[in-house]
Amino acid sequence: MPVLLGSHPACLAHDPGPDHPDQPGRLAAVRAGIEAAGLDGALVEFAPRAAPRAAMGRVHDLGYLQRLEEEAAAGAQLDADTVVGPGSYEAALRAAGAGLEAVERLERGEGSSAFLAVRPPGHHARPSSAMGFCLVNSVAVTAAALVARGERVLVLDWDAHHGNGTQEMFYAEPDVLFVSLHEYPAYPGTGGLTETGAGAGTGSTINVPFPSGTSGDAYRLAFDEVVVPAAERFSPSWLVVSAGFDAHRADPLTDLGLTAGDFADLTRRALQLAPPGRRILFLEGGYDPGALAASVGATVAALAGVDYRPERASSGPLGSADGAGPAAVVAAAHALHERLAAG
Repeated sequence: MPVLLGSHPACLAHDPGPDHPDQPGRLAAVRAGIEAAGLDGALVEFAPRAAPRAAMGRVHDLGYLQRLEEEAAAGAQLDADTVVGPGSYEAALRAAGAGLEAVERLERGEGSSAFLAVRPPGHHARPSSAMGFCLVNSVAVTAAALVARGERVLVLDWDAHHGNGTQEMFYAEPDVLFVSLHEYPAYPGTGGLTETGAGAGTGSTINVPFPSGTSGDAYRLAFDEVVVPAAERFSPSWLVVSAGFDAHRADPLTDLGLTAGDFADLTRRALQLAPPGRRILFLEGGYDPGALAASVGATVAALAGVDYRPERASSGPLGSADGAGPAAVVAAAHALHERLAAG
């Protein structure tokens, strides 16, 4: 079954300025990476509709959405990192709409998975504010739409930066399992190990806060020891991924050590977490064009069942003499969530 590839020309019109990391050219790098993977015939492309405001209103304050539309039309700096202009709101609507349309298309049997090459990214966007390049939380819009009709959704976030907006939106929601693997401490400063959910959602937030320099073998260990057991307990009917590629070792904004080969491995493991036809990946971060191209190519190829690895998977020290390091983080996350699951 083919892979759906969703993108829209409107996503190119969001232009935060020539010195901003989230350039429209990121989507050209995505295209180049997919073409290099040689996936002709394995992809079905679609141009998504704009998300309706009611769907976005499940996770965002309607007053915020109105202000965002007005500020984008006028041009504005929303925070230290987030700039909008005349094309920004439509881009955000198409990015959010991509997930909703992917759900419909997957349910019609048009593909086994979907990769959504859209921007601006979304996982930092909070209920009432933009943040960290993000305007509308597209992953959360999709997850909330699924939960509203009775689905159980695993939101997996492997962007190098913690998805604080997504976590906030579902922190007390038992039907969303939010799992984030990220660099810590780093922007936005959230995502500590003990942030595990609240109320009925206690235990449904899982953070694996890796130290700088962490390589792909630690991510694979985290999948085996934390992500897979949690998914088996939760039994999701859908998987929605914040697929950021700024954990690549060449990314200018972060200090992790992954390669394109690691993203192939993460994708292959992620595919086992939910049934075929129920898996959606959203582009989030990734700010080195070459690294982004290689990583997306490896990821989309893995979705199509093709083992394409422009770089080898990485490995590095898992521990240190003082007992710190990535393996200790994985062990602590495993122990904590096993205790929570046991009650």
